[in-house]
Amino acid sequence: MARIARELSPFAGRPVQDETGLSGAFDFQLTWTPDPGESRADGDKVKAAGIPVDPSGPSFFSAIQEQLGLKLESKKGQIEMLVIDHAERPSEN
Repeated sequence: MARIARELSPFAGRPVQDETGLSGAFDFQLTWTPDPGESRADGDKVKAAGIPVDPSGPSFFSAIQEQLGLKLESKKGQIEMLVIDHAERPSEN
């Protein structure tokens, strides 16, 4: 479930943390209608990539709940994050 949470984060537009308490391997398929400006996992925008969008399909958040039985709740909390505040090119040796 922790990996599923990480994979869902880009589509949710915010970090997703696993609080289900479930462990083990899961095989599932999730189908939803992306927003026209939503990015795919490969970074392409849905509309720009020419992906057909079915306006009658479920939203991402509805699909999570209806198809997987999971509910994404927005809350404030601490998350672990790596911050790089400075980077330089290596010097020539």
